[in-house]
Amino acid sequence: MSEVKILIGSKNPAKIDAVGSVFNNDNITGIEVPSQVSAQPVTDEETRRGAINRAWRCVSESTCDIGIGLEGGVMTLDGQLYVTNWGALASYDGTIITAGGARIQLPHNFSAKLNQGLELGDIMDEYAKRQDVRKKEGAIGIFTNELISRKEMFVHVVKLLKGQYNFSQK
Repeated sequence: MSEVKILIGSKNPAKIDAVGSVFNNDNITGIEVPSQVSAQPVTDEETRRGAINRAWRCVSESTCDIGIGLEGGVMTLDGQLYVTNWGALASYDGTIITAGGARIQLPHNFSAKLNQGLELGDIMDEYAKRQDVRKKEGAIGIFTNELISRKEMFVHVVKLLKGQYNFSQK
């Protein structure tokens, strides 16, 4: 049996590394595809939709077996802002599977900056005095003192996707 071809709807290294570590597959490629949601998703629904759109775009516009979309966003619960993340797996047969991951609180003053149109990645670069936090440890890495990295957060989501996909193939 030939190796499964997997496309990831992003060139973000944290996302590509997460998929690679779960699928143990050399035939994984990251491509830029639009999420078709806001640059900064602000609800679980919008973040999930962005992941689905990325996954489906990979499958519908290429010859891959599996498309994976991973999307980070924010959401508000009881007046508190949280980081959120969703993943989607789409297969050539039309199957779409989704899974959500960890959530942690963000500082209250981030809401005002997001309302001004900034993305969380830009806010985190300024907050942490670093560059490209979104491509490295992510907000979750900063606020967990790097006990959980952005890659690890997405590994968890990708494991949920792969497990559901494998179960559906029985």
